[in-house]
Amino acid sequence: MSNSSNRKIDLHTHILPPDWPDLAARFGPGKWLSMQKEHGQDGSCCGAALYCEGRHFRDVQLNCFDHAIRLEDMDDTGVRVQVLSTVPVMFSYWSNPDHGGYLACLLNDHIAEVCRTYPSRFVGLGTLPMQCPKTATKELERCVNDLGLKGVQIGSHIDRGDAKDWNLNEPEVVDVFRAAADLGASVFVHPWDMMGTDQMRKYWLPWLVGMPAETSRAMCSVIFSGVLEEVPDLRIAFAHGGGSFPGTIGRVEHGYNVRPDLCAIDNEVNPRDYLARTDEHGIHHPARVYVDSLVHDSHALDTLIRLFGEQRIALGSDYPFPLGEQVPGEMIEAMQHLTQETKDRLLTGTALEFLGMDALPG
Repeated sequence: MSNSSNRKIDLHTHILPPDWPDLAARFGPGKWLSMQKEHGQDGSCCGAALYCEGRHFRDVQLNCFDHAIRLEDMDDTGVRVQVLSTVPVMFSYWSNPDHGGYLACLLNDHIAEVCRTYPSRFVGLGTLPMQCPKTATKELERCVNDLGLKGVQIGSHIDRGDAKDWNLNEPEVVDVFRAAADLGASVFVHPWDMMGTDQMRKYWLPWLVGMPAETSRAMCSVIFSGVLEEVPDLRIAFAHGGGSFPGTIGRVEHGYNVRPDLCAIDNEVNPRDYLARTDEHGIHHPARVYVDSLVHDSHALDTLIRLFGEQRIALGSDYPFPLGEQVPGEMIEAMQHLTQETKDRLLTGTALEFLGMDALPG
């Protein structure tokens, strides 16, 4: 294990409470998630099954809701700090704002309690009822001012149930971004509720194709809308290495150049100008947005470093799920052509900056 291993900060991890109320019984039918614990022959809990509207959604292991197991995994893989956020299916943007606000408070209280109990090992990101920006902003303020969370995780778009969906360019969403910037809160964007799921019923395509597309959708919405001009102090990161955006930036820029009547209607800045660049004085400027390192391929990570700069890439593993990196940071540490300074930046430094922290907690 390298010297940097005991300093690793994993920006992208998910956690659930060990239990929560029956939301369908409390609020009525909906796409609420419920959890049924599973037990071994000795009676001890060995995991859980998650259900949505009475149908099996997925199975999770103990490490998804038992932070003692989580700490053991962290020690085994050399992770000093995990940044905790909820499982995205819990966003529940489709719900009544009061009901979604109740769930957000419950989830945020749990994350904050875990962080208070182990302040040197965990940092928290809250969740918000983004379907109602006023309620979301109020909860954001509580997350930062009362709970001590460093920011929030939001979805790649806002599915508002029967109402019109919002991409991240909508004025209502930008209002929440402004509030986050004013509070010094970080915003981590995670794909969810993937587009085209009904057309991708085999081969796990929603997760393999839809998720990367969702993240690119979110990045393009932020860039083309001028959010980064309107809210210049916003610290915003995108999961899974920016999804399909890094591989399609050429197409995105070309579209901007040949059809400005469609692409440049809200922002005249070339999309590539938000990526890493070297100015006329030879000074390197990193990208305006952050991404995590979860791309599963060293050549892809090299591309991220070129496009975003090491100052904008933070270790992210998607713990504890199968599509994540099983040993967080293993790929970075194995890339022999990277200097130790670059590795330290990717494994620790960028996450600290994104979270607005001067040093590792504790």
